[in-house]
Parts: sequence; C-alpha cells; structure tokens
Amino acid sequence: MSEALREPPLIDEHRALGARLVPFAGWRMPVQYAGIKKEHEAVRNRAGLFDVSHMGEIVVEGPQAVAEVDRLVTNDVSKLEVGGALYTACCNEAGHILDDLIVYRLEAEKVLVVCNASNRDKIIAHFAKNLSLGTPWNDVSDAWALLALQGPKALAIMRELGTPREVLELPYFHVTRASLGGVALWVARTGYTGEDGFELFCPSEDAVTLWRALLEAGKAHGLEAVGLGARDTLRLEARLALYGNDISEQTHPFEAGLGWVVKLDAGDFIGRDALRAIKAAGLERKLVGFEMTGRGIARHGYPIVAGGKPVGEVTSGSPGPTVGRNIGLGYVPLGLSQIGTSLGIEIRGKVVDAVVVRTPFYKR
Repeated sequence: MSEALREPPLIDEHRALGARLVPFAGWRMPVQYAGIKKEHEAVRNRAGLFDVSHMGEIVVEGPQAVAEVDRLVTNDVSKLEVGGALYTACCNEAGHILDDLIVYRLEAEKVLVVCNASNRDKIIAHFAKNLSLGTPWNDVSDAWALLALQGPKALAIMRELGTPREVLELPYFHVTRASLGGVALWVARTGYTGEDGFELFCPSEDAVTLWRALLEAGKAHGLEAVGLGARDTLRLEARLALYGNDISEQTHPFEAGLGWVVKLDAGDFIGRDALRAIKAAGLERKLVGFEMTGRGIARHGYPIVAGGKPVGEVTSGSPGPTVGRNIGLGYVPLGLSQIGTSLGIEIRGKVVDAVVVRTPFYKR
C-alpha cells in the first residue's frame, strides 16, 4: 500500500480557492488555481503568492554552527554576516550534487538550511551523519510553513501590511526577524521566480493567518495565488535549476553551470577533492539553454540530436509565456555548447530544430 501524501497547513485554503491538487514529492500540493499562464503572467507583471511549505528546513546552532554547515556545502558560509544568505550545492564525496540549498545566517550561532522537498529525508540523513557529535541541530520542516510573495508588486503588498522599514529595505539574499499581520516570522529577500520578492518562514499554526493577510493586502495590487505549474515555468525562464531534472546525483556543479558556488580554496568540505580533480580534468559536457526554432515543445526526457545521432536529453522544457518562445535546458557535449549551435529535439519520433541560446531566457 502506498504511503499517504503529506498535506501542507494551508490545504483547506487551497481547496477553498479551487486549486487543482496533485501529488508532488510525497505531498499533496496545488499545481494551479486559475491556470498556469495566467498565474505566470501575474508574477511577472504584478505579484503571486506561493505555498512552498513542502520544502525542508534544518536549523543548526551553537558556536560551531557556521563551521559545521560550511563543511557540508560547496560555497563559503564563513563569509556570511548575521542576516546574510547564500545559494550553494551539497555534494557527496564524488562531487556530485545531493541537493541545492539556501543557507541563511539567522543569528551569530544559528544557521538555517533550506532544501528541496524531494530531498528532505536525504539531506536530513546527510546532516545527521556528518555534523560533529554534540552539534545542536533540529529538523523544523513540520513546525514551519513557508510562503513566497514574488513579483514587481511584492514590495507594495508588504508595505500595505504595515511592514517595518528595515524589512522593506532588506537587501537581496538577506533575512531578518519581523512581525507581519500579527505573525512573528523570518523574512528573506529570496525567491525562485526571477522576480523580486520575499520568502516568509512562520510557525505552521500561523500559516492560515499569514496567507489570508497577504491575499487581503494584495487585492488592490492584483495578487494571485500561484501553484507549482507556474513556479516551474517562471524558474525555467530565469534558468534556475530544478533538482531531479537539471541537477542530480549524476551531475556535478561545474557542468551544471554552478561553478560559481564552489569555493575550492575557502576550506575543506565534502566532495572538495573530487571537484578539484573534475575541474582540473575539464568539462566533457555542459548544461545549455536552447529555444525551439521549429514547431514543437521540448519536454523532460526528450532526446537531443546532432548529426543524426542522440547527444543528450532535455532536462527541462516548456513554453516560456514571458519570452514568447518554447525553451528548454539539456546537457550536450562541450563541442555543441556554444551559443548559436544548431540542435534537434526528438518529439514523438520527429526531429524538430532548436538552437543553443544565451541564458537566462528572461531577466527582469
């Protein structure tokens, strides 16, 4: 018998809004409300509110919290000041990606690590195994809800809520403690859409209060509830990697275009020796962005063809509502990775023309 799906604290709110609920990473989550294209356009032009409470959160504390997390990720956590955040990869000893994470330094001796829902159990087990004995840490995933307010009107909506000035002026990739709509929470200037916005970490029991307060404050600004469908098209236009598609335990950061989050000289971390050797050997393949020049939509798993032979496969693909083109990502041999290179995408037995293009496809 299959395991029952987990449900976020806002499940009844989603049902009340008529959301289409689907299984995702062991959760029952809203994939869309009014339609993917409509929700995508709302985020690009106004604002969207996402429930991403399925994400995993780990809090590491104590005098060695920063050093302990630093050993488990590729980026340099030691450089984070209190209130700072960074994007990073968490690798195994072979230098392959276990997950991509955001690390927030909440306090001098308190670090928050956010992982993907599909990797929650794996990353928790990895931290449990590799954190030094006696390091205080806690999986707070079930105790916290996570909402994301994204789009050009996000700031105006936060202002409508009476948000303190220091939160409104929070720099990109920073986090602070605040109270919004009567809810005490952590507010981060981060997101997964290519737009400005905020991610709000609150106690699970306060999620409904916060969700309703944000929707009410957003009415005058065209705020829409947005599901996972539009989240995917938004992140693809911004060329933000999706774990399980564009990155996985079969990929390393350099070929995925994430070499910028690997600090080989900043200190030891799991996978550093392997990544140093990989970098020295040079890339064999590379994750590239492409657009369809023929009629067709590339989808995950479709073969990428060159010279009549398969050379890779599509890792992500969909229409790009904002850019007005059918777009995608995929790994190809290094010799086929240059901008302007012609490729073919095999769609139901027919090869359709595509071309390698510069990414991100969309930049605000």
